[in-house]
Formats: sequence, C-alpha cells, structure tokens
Amino acid sequence: MGIAIQALDGVYGRPAASVRIRLECAEGGHWNPDAKAETDHEGRVQDWRSRRFERGVYRLILESDRYFVGLGLTAAYSEIVVLFRMHDETDSYQIQVQLSPYSYSTYFGSFG
Repeated sequence: MGIAIQALDGVYGRPAASVRIRLECAEGGHWNPDAKAETDHEGRVQDWRSRRFERGVYRLILESDRYFVGLGLTAAYSEIVVLFRMHDETDSYQIQVQLSPYSYSTYFGSFG
C-alpha cells in the first residue's frame, strides 16, 4: 500500500512544484510525525507510492504560505491540512490538492 500525492496550482493551472508536505499519523490522541517530502516538478511526491502505511487516521499538511510567498502572492491559509483514513493496508491511495491563495479543494481515492 502506498500514497500517491499531487499538488496543483489553481492560480496558474499547473503542477505546484516545491511544496513542502508533512504526513502525520494519529496515535493515542496525538499526532505523530510519519514522513516529510517536497513535491517535484510535476507536483508529485514519489517517495510514498511504494511505502507501506498501516491502517489509521492520517493528516497531510501542505505548506501553502511558503509556496505562494515564493510566487509573490499572499495566501489566506498558511497551511492546508487534509485529514483522511486508510481503511485497508493492501490498497493504494491517491490524494490530489488544488491550491489557491484563498481556497483549496481535495480529491481522495483508492485503487488496489
């Protein structure tokens, strides 16, 4: 099981490259750091596609403020947090986030 991540720039209609992302797992009422990455030129995090993740609740944190400041823009959200649940250890999951300075949208799907 792995996670395919892609960040898209809703302002310019292109992949959002160099977005820093953290992945945390909920355990015992706390969030534990699990992984860190930065999106590539296609807005993707490739490292997590082949990694095995346990079932549970996770949160994906995208550093949107840093990304938009780099473009000379001001953003309403300093971070974008996407909470999701991994139901099955054998499935792979796809998460896509479209970033804009004052809004964002997400897609979550599984493929096994």
